[in-house]
Amino acid sequence: MKIGPGRTVELEYELKVKGGEVIESSARSGPLRYVHGDGKMLPGLEKRLTDLSPGDERQGEVPAREAFGTEDSLPVTEMARGVFPKGTKLEPGAVFEAKDPTSGAPVRFKILSVDDAAAKVRLLHPLVGRDIEFRVKVLAVRDASTLGNRPPPVPGMVELDPDELSET
Repeated sequence: MKIGPGRTVELEYELKVKGGEVIESSARSGPLRYVHGDGKMLPGLEKRLTDLSPGDERQGEVPAREAFGTEDSLPVTEMARGVFPKGTKLEPGAVFEAKDPTSGAPVRFKILSVDDAAAKVRLLHPLVGRDIEFRVKVLAVRDASTLGNRPPPVPGMVELDPDELSET
């Protein structure tokens, strides 16, 4: 069976910034399982996996615009001027880093415009504009409907089919 829309795919993989560090790898987290076409995969990588079969291996590159997008594709929001420290010069093009108040994760953003009340900012993904190198080996391809409404298991977890269980 080949990879196509609506099929559950399991693969070994490695993603890294072109010429740089590894971003994600099944060597760290176990094989990846996803439903092809559900939008949970980088669009450019998913496109490059279409029509592969179990046992197939592929490596290549996903251009930035098909991976994490370009800066123009990232979300824009407004921030009240009062959230910035007093005396901070706010001008278009300035880039700031802060921590998400909920998760504590780092957040980067660029000022697009400023008025008396707020700054319009673009949230910046750390990998935006970066080409991605990939290496994959397809382990399995199944019809997603055979999984019913169950989500794919967490990597490293054992998946059992209740219809095939028997006591020994």
